[in-house]
Amino acid sequence: MFRKTVGLASAGALALGLGAALVPSAQAAQSASGSTTATTAACALRLGSVTSTGAFTSRMVNATAPITIGGVRGTAGVFPANQVQHISTFTGTPLGSGESRSGLTVMGGALYSSSFVVDSQSQLDPHYPHNNLRIGGGWSNYRWIEQSVLRPANAGDPARTLLYGQRTDGITQRWISDGSGWRITSGVGGLSTVKGIALIGRTATSETFLANTRSGALVTVTWPTKYLAAPTSKVVRGTTWQGFEQLIATKCGTSGTLLLGIDKETKSGYLYAVGHANGTSTVIKSLGKVPLTFSDPQYFRIAPKYDVLNGG
Repeated sequence: MFRKTVGLASAGALALGLGAALVPSAQAAQSASGSTTATTAACALRLGSVTSTGAFTSRMVNATAPITIGGVRGTAGVFPANQVQHISTFTGTPLGSGESRSGLTVMGGALYSSSFVVDSQSQLDPHYPHNNLRIGGGWSNYRWIEQSVLRPANAGDPARTLLYGQRTDGITQRWISDGSGWRITSGVGGLSTVKGIALIGRTATSETFLANTRSGALVTVTWPTKYLAAPTSKVVRGTTWQGFEQLIATKCGTSGTLLLGIDKETKSGYLYAVGHANGTSTVIKSLGKVPLTFSDPQYFRIAPKYDVLNGG
């Protein structure tokens, strides 16, 4: 499935662009019978969005029966109107009575590091910097971006920050933050049929994504973190997952995943409880349609500072 693009390894600096997409048409279908290894009762996904006016919103999608949505908290003026083309997972860290938020965005074909602080009313706190710092250009030909931050609870364990992006020609690339910038560490072809992708597992040596393809397959993609390593894939389901333009995932239970599939054509979302990834033996339970209209230009996950992902 994959082909290594060795030429990409010579790029020492970051200069590229991506886009986002992914989801299956199996909205109402239960993918497997039986219970998942994840306990959905206490599971919830913190969903963020960017509106057409550039506001940053946050709400909880709760895996209750039926599914419930928490109240939306909006922060105006975070981004210029109609400028955010792609956005990564954001990290939210409590700060006083408010929260510090940070992540990566693509605006006007350039990659930015975006950060701001909100007060107890979710409004921009003027006592702290509000930054959209330009990292580099060349990102207009990317389909999506994602940032993965491994921040162990034990300060003695190694931490890392990785950036993934897929170009419109199907080449998927990865960079690592080395403290002073971004250094490319790997690039592969073979993912051009992927519509969307969501990070579900992270260890000291690899990261695992759940992705859907245009032909309807749902697959896991596991990518070792070592330099120039190539990913491997496993089929989870062979059909019916082509309808989603975006997948968003978070931890559920000790080793499972709560998966949100967004159908941008119908502006609807569907929630799934996914057991620990194990090829076609993976248990997937449909939890139903999310009672929310997905009409904003961008959706993403808001993750905690210590973001444990054990689904892969």
